[in-house]
Amino acid sequence: MRIFPIITAAIVSVALFFLVFHREKLLTFASGETPAAAATETVTDAPPAEVNANTAERSVRVLVQRSTAQQIDSAILARGRTEAARHVEVKSETSGLVISEPLRRGAYVTQGQPLCVLDEGTRQAQLAETQSRLAEAQSRLPEAESRLVEARAKLTEAEINARAANQLSQDGFASETRVAATTAQVETARAGVNSASTGVSAATSGIRAAETAIEAAAREIGRLTLNAPFDGLLESDTAELGALLQPGMACAMVIQLDPIKLVGFLAETDVDKVSVGAMARARLASGPETMGRVTFLSRSADPLTRTFRVEVTVANDDLSIRDGQTAELMIGTAGKPAHLLPASALTLDDNGRLGIRAVDAEMRATFMPVTLQRDTVDGVWLEDLPNEVDVIVVGQEFVIDGVAVTPTYKDANQ
Repeated sequence: MRIFPIITAAIVSVALFFLVFHREKLLTFASGETPAAAATETVTDAPPAEVNANTAERSVRVLVQRSTAQQIDSAILARGRTEAARHVEVKSETSGLVISEPLRRGAYVTQGQPLCVLDEGTRQAQLAETQSRLAEAQSRLPEAESRLVEARAKLTEAEINARAANQLSQDGFASETRVAATTAQVETARAGVNSASTGVSAATSGIRAAETAIEAAAREIGRLTLNAPFDGLLESDTAELGALLQPGMACAMVIQLDPIKLVGFLAETDVDKVSVGAMARARLASGPETMGRVTFLSRSADPLTRTFRVEVTVANDDLSIRDGQTAELMIGTAGKPAHLLPASALTLDDNGRLGIRAVDAEMRATFMPVTLQRDTVDGVWLEDLPNEVDVIVVGQEFVIDGVAVTPTYKDANQ
């Protein structure tokens, strides 16, 4: 059995005991004085002022930073995603075979550029037929109008003859047979006018029907070419050459990424702090940052999350921002006074509240709760503090409320 390590451990333990618990006696012994003499010397030789100083409350030395509030723009953090400004699936309105070469996904297209062209089939023949019907209807109209003029002239003549016969009959110079004959001629002339008017109406209706048919045929021909509705990118290939498109079938998917929307969701407690037109900064999950303005703020909450949709529109000239990327939005709100302090100055009280330790007018430590507004590389911005405050930045964890402190003020350049 090795006895020397045990003896060495025992000696070290005894030395540590005297060093920790009997330090003053050990120092007195080392100086060559007896404990009684040292105590007597301390009591008899020390002046009254020094005795009071030794018995007075001891203070804790701390490092203090004097901070003045600054007016800064506050911001609300919202997480969301990017979203294309427009997202349209171009669909066919008619049926036909695709006769155009397909465009591949990723291609940039301009507004009005043909995406899919369909075979016209017999549509040009149908248009020509409706045009001939229009010409025929238009040729009938002058004849019908001339018949109406002729019928009206006969009616006028018959009315004149009828009035003359009635007058002669009253004077005894015309028989009742003549009067009845002239009256019958008037009725016949009126029937002719009505018939001629019907002919004019029928000719006019024929013209309108032919014009409607021409417009429908022209529209049908216009539907054969499916154009890009706006400038954007193809998210899918256009329909393949020879494919048969039916009404409602897709030709291509077009998205617009410039400008692009950043969509976030605000909590009920933050929605009233944001307004349309406010500046916003966004940081994408891939790293880049961008700036924009709030262009939409929902008035209706999502029924599941109870959050409100907010949209920020930003420029995307180089199309570097893609649809569906994760984004972190910082939306500007009205400015508030805040203090810029090192994050190490933050502490917690016994109730778990976040705050700082400060030095009051009586040179005692006091706890002040704060609200964390923003975290930056230069420190944290804190609200709910006085305009000027002496903040303990080193030693705050070793004092509690009411403890006397001896502050050493930190140089502003440190």
